[in-house]
Amino acid sequence: MSTTAGERWKSIPAMCASAAERFGDGPAIVDGDTRLSYAQLFDASRAFAAALVGSGVKPRERVAVWMFNSAEWVIAALGLWQAGATLVPINTRFKGAEASDILRRSQARALVTVTDFLGNDYVAMLRTAGADLPDLETIVVARGEPAAGTLSWTDFLSRADDAAAAEVERRRAAVAPDDPSDILFTSGTTGTPKGVVMTHGRTLCVATDWVAMTGLSAGDRYLMVNPYFHMFGLKAGILACVASGATMLPEPVFDVDRVLARVAAEQVTVLPGPPTLYQSILDHPDRATLDLSSLRVAVTGAADIPVTLVRRVYDELPFSMLVSGYGLTEAGTASGTSHQKRAASTRIASVTQ
Repeated sequence: MSTTAGERWKSIPAMCASAAERFGDGPAIVDGDTRLSYAQLFDASRAFAAALVGSGVKPRERVAVWMFNSAEWVIAALGLWQAGATLVPINTRFKGAEASDILRRSQARALVTVTDFLGNDYVAMLRTAGADLPDLETIVVARGEPAAGTLSWTDFLSRADDAAAAEVERRRAAVAPDDPSDILFTSGTTGTPKGVVMTHGRTLCVATDWVAMTGLSAGDRYLMVNPYFHMFGLKAGILACVASGATMLPEPVFDVDRVLARVAAEQVTVLPGPPTLYQSILDHPDRATLDLSSLRVAVTGAADIPVTLVRRVYDELPFSMLVSGYGLTEAGTASGTSHQKRAASTRIASVTQ
């Protein structure tokens, strides 16, 4: 695939429909007891979209997601796009005031969140912050106990009816390449975070370019430590998998013991993360006792990776390719340099091909 591969689909919903047709019963998501095929994922996202329509969300209106990597995160994102809405991801490490600011400035009409993650209740944090959010009409609690004035995941889905489902089909067909797909907020390291509006066409290019760069395919199993609220996890993660038919294995947080256990149990082939992730794996005392032979592609970024660490990755782990990724939220781009294990001796210290 090249950058023009994204032009095969005019929108993300069109790509999702294509994935359901092409990959059908192939595994799309493995998240605890939840195991969805691509056909089932498409149906689940359509049901979520119909519930949004039943809640009064209109095309181009914003829907925020503030929760950890999970099957519900993927369903919500793919579903809101089918409803013609725009995704606003929120960092799971944000406090109530920070999240409220993004909800207010994006004028989000709905929020999908959780009430128990790392000891945090996001609904309570919003209410403690006391921000005025006049546009926010619906709060869906995907996991955890729903608070007063919120809906459980199941109760929210019950808002869908036949008329809403028919409207979803109409909206899905109407989404165009220049329609907004998402608003990612910048890090804010030099000022207040700014919302970057990206289109379906631009986002598809990021996803399909990433597929070409890594050789991602329907046989791959992608362990997703990279957070979905970030462009890496969203576009080089969720959407790259949908484009290629790879299996998504979401991880809420990085825990080296759990990651190593899942790699062995689920035969993970693609493992992204910062350099510290690979250092943790290399230094783990039980590494030699686990079957890590399925690992094919390492993807790193967010910090420089020392040459000595690259050598250790190739010498001590079974990866055949290491990709150093780079993304720019403001430009809506993700790129990377990669080298195969066989060429590591000549390219290991280079960031170019």
